Amino acid sequence: MILKITTKGFGDFFNLTDLVSQKLTESKIQNGLAILFLKGTTAGFLIIENEEGHLNDLKKMFEEIAPPEKEYRHNKKWQDENGDAHLKSVFLKNDLVIPVQGGKLDLGMWQSIFLIDFDHKPREREVVLTIIPIE
Repeated sequence: MILKITTKGFGDFFNLTDLVSQKLTESKIQNGLAILFLKGTTAGFLIIENEEGHLNDLKKMFEEIAPPEKEYRHNKKWQDENGDAHLKSVFLKNDLVIPVQGGKLDLGMWQSIFLIDFDHKPREREVVLTIIPIE
């Protein structure tokens, strides 16, 4: 199934945990794997703690790694000014595999699934969610 996620760009953190859990409940699959795949090259996934200080520290870290005002060869070639977004996204994952136990995502107590969008504009992102039953 395709999940359409509207993001704000510019390092927007979108918590997917509840949406994926809802789709898992609707599937009625009790045990298996939830696989997420993101279509795009300026965003990605992380499984992280949903704590404001931690999220702000991550945003700051990404800005230090690839500041938007720096010159990037990508920007010269395509004139889309999002070279920093492409670089930041390589530190993330385009796919995730999460075990399903008893009809629930088998995440740790503090783990949440985040989509982080670094592009320089709001976007509608497509996340492919596949839930595979395992008996």
